[in-house]
Amino acid sequence: MGIREQAPVVAVVAAGGVLGASARYAATLAWPTAPGTFPWTIFLVNAVGCAAIGLLMVFATEAPEAPHPLLRPFLGTGFCGGFTTFSTYALDARGLFGAGSPVEGVLYLGGTLLTALAAVVGGVAAGRALWVRREPA
Repeated sequence: MGIREQAPVVAVVAAGGVLGASARYAATLAWPTAPGTFPWTIFLVNAVGCAAIGLLMVFATEAPEAPHPLLRPFLGTGFCGGFTTFSTYALDARGLFGAGSPVEGVLYLGGTLLTALAAVVGGVAAGRALWVRREPA
């Protein structure tokens, strides 16, 4: 696939990424985390983003009609990829350890991982439940 064929995909991933990262930034402004305290905002952002990815994957792969081919890169890779954040998660964990809160740091590291996995599973289950309701009997 040449660059001309890839340009629309790159454009929608970039646009989705800008929107997702902006939404995450807005969340951190609305609910700031004091240094050295448990970073609830990023914890919740990552959980919500993972649930959205699970829901989106059901919609993109199991829907009776295939969605627009640019929807998945826009919402999945772009928006959800920009909204969720591994780098801030790692930086926040480092901040907890650096502030002398190793128990909170470990809880944040493990809790985020488990919550993110559960959120994806929950998003998939919710997506499948929605599709079962929408499909004709």
